[in-house]
Amino acid sequence: MKKIYLLFILLFALKVSAQTDSIQKRRNLNEVLISSFHINDSLQNAPASIGILSKKELQANNSTDISIAMNRIAGVYMQSANITTNRISIRGIGARTPYGTNKIRAFYGSIPLTSGNSETTIEDIDLENINQIEIIKGPLSSIYGAGLGGAILISPKTAGNSSSISTTHGSYGLMKNTISYGLDTKNGSLNLSYHKLETDGWRENSAYNREGITLAGELFRKKNSKLTYFSNYTYLKAYIPSSTNKETFENNPKAGAPTWVASKGFKEYKSVLAGLAYDFKISENISNSTSIFVNYKDNNEPRPFDILRQYTFASGARTQFSGNFSIGKMKTLWNAGLEYFRDDFVGRTIENLYEKNNGNGSLEGNKLTETNQDRDFYNAFAQLRILLSKKFEFQAGLNFNKTKFQLDNIFPSENASSESYSYDAIWSPQVSFLFKPNNFQTIYISASRGFSLPSIEETLTENGTINPNIKPESGYNFEIGGKFYFFNRNLYTEISAYRMQISDLLVAQRVGDDQYVGINAGKTLHQGIELSANYNLVLNKTFSLNPFATASIGKYEFKEFIDRENNFSGNKLTGVPANKVNAGISLNTDFGFYFSADYQFVDEIPLNDANSVYSDAYRLLNLKTGYRFQIFENFTSHISAGINNVTDENYASMVLVNATAFGNATPRFYYPGLPVNYYGNLSFNYLF
Repeated sequence: MKKIYLLFILLFALKVSAQTDSIQKRRNLNEVLISSFHINDSLQNAPASIGILSKKELQANNSTDISIAMNRIAGVYMQSANITTNRISIRGIGARTPYGTNKIRAFYGSIPLTSGNSETTIEDIDLENINQIEIIKGPLSSIYGAGLGGAILISPKTAGNSSSISTTHGSYGLMKNTISYGLDTKNGSLNLSYHKLETDGWRENSAYNREGITLAGELFRKKNSKLTYFSNYTYLKAYIPSSTNKETFENNPKAGAPTWVASKGFKEYKSVLAGLAYDFKISENISNSTSIFVNYKDNNEPRPFDILRQYTFASGARTQFSGNFSIGKMKTLWNAGLEYFRDDFVGRTIENLYEKNNGNGSLEGNKLTETNQDRDFYNAFAQLRILLSKKFEFQAGLNFNKTKFQLDNIFPSENASSESYSYDAIWSPQVSFLFKPNNFQTIYISASRGFSLPSIEETLTENGTINPNIKPESGYNFEIGGKFYFFNRNLYTEISAYRMQISDLLVAQRVGDDQYVGINAGKTLHQGIELSANYNLVLNKTFSLNPFATASIGKYEFKEFIDRENNFSGNKLTGVPANKVNAGISLNTDFGFYFSADYQFVDEIPLNDANSVYSDAYRLLNLKTGYRFQIFENFTSHISAGINNVTDENYASMVLVNATAFGNATPRFYYPGLPVNYYGNLSFNYLF
């Protein structure tokens, strides 16, 4: 709790400083606008807790690791191991997922990033191609599928008439090069960028290489319509050191897991995202946005126990109508739409004969299994916002989901089968009330229902057939919160309290080296308080300070949880810290120099459902300084340097929940985080 007290001391200090600075010139904090898909136009009017990461915040570190920025948001915890293995949890939802992120829906513009396997990957998108990220916490957004954890909305960057080039170099062979070009005309726009990111890695078998190209823009731009296009290609090859046991984590964290090092295990894939969206105004009060999209991924992952090949092709369409009308003096805004999404998945496992390959790594043997699964998703959604008066608003939403899938077991041929299955229709309502005593303060209360679909593995039995007894997780969320500007809009604060109970908890039980089956094992309770503050303090005509602080105080527990013969009811939820604090400050000058520092505290994490093993709490400090200057008219440069993990903390940047020991080995719970590391960046930008 000591860290929480520090937060309140910081807020008090900000208040005192603001009172003594009343005669100084102020630069107000800008009103934060949110995605055009919302029924609201600003963060202040949204009856939900929404974390916002601006372009400046996303690039406040070394522009290579999105987890540093994501962890600035209260209630959000992103674990990262070797850049390519990540897990995002929101208010404890998704904390028990073994190796990735699920129970959260994500979109890049209008294109879903969440696969039919319920997995979400955002870390492949270059940070320099992102304009803003919105994180809706909890099932409060009907139009995005009412995921239990929430939704992540990524806004693509628009460059205007400019070209830029940048290079970053750092410890352990870190190198990132980026080049971009933007053109904006009366009738359309074009944004083209290329990036290459690579590092030798600091652990054994942890080299990383990614490159991508993005093309986006607008065509046929008119007063009432436009066509938006987007495409992104990514190639990635990342070697995997895997997790390690406690002794190795404490004494030799550079070491990779012996079998992964011996097999030179890695993940390699090519992915393509592409979409078209047409926006047009039908009448004075009604408009429409319709999009089509494809998402393709070809994945190859040699592992010590087998070689995994996965092919996914997703396609879909989405249409959304929005408008307004008046009932007497009450203005009403609405939107409604439909979404269809199909995901075709092919998965194969192959023998890995690396032990017979003379130390050269993986070697393909015979095919072990082959499975096809097709999923169809249907979503219908609607939202309504009624402005009852200048001070009161009512909002309501409803999401309808229907999911069906077909499983084909192709190999081994003696187990060949074809099965179809569908879940019952899921209705997810949401209601909210807002009270706005003035233009600078909002108080809201909301209630909502959300759901999360099982992953492919969780739908199957140990024999690879569909388990008809598996149900989606569902839960009800109740929240009260406030958003407040103070001191002539120089201080922005948020506070929210929530309580969510999840039923039909999905539990992944390990039955092999990389084989899991799912069961609905009980209920979890998620409740907590979130606080955030962002202040703009103008010291004089030259210098300004921007401190921020966020805190999450949570209580996540198994309300009812019986797994086989074990009763874990009342235990703490696995894989998530109950408390997390982020704070930082930046010094800015009108001549281009800046300095920033950010601090993160993460509480201990239960590593198994029995709560017999915990990771240690840790603290990280990052520093950065830079200088922006003009070389000549329309031609600018930016040079910066930074240090991450200044105190060289030995910490787990990601944990593997419920790790199982095989043979005489001890469980490998820990992914060691980077020790102290350094980086520098140089960029040039030309406006034309």
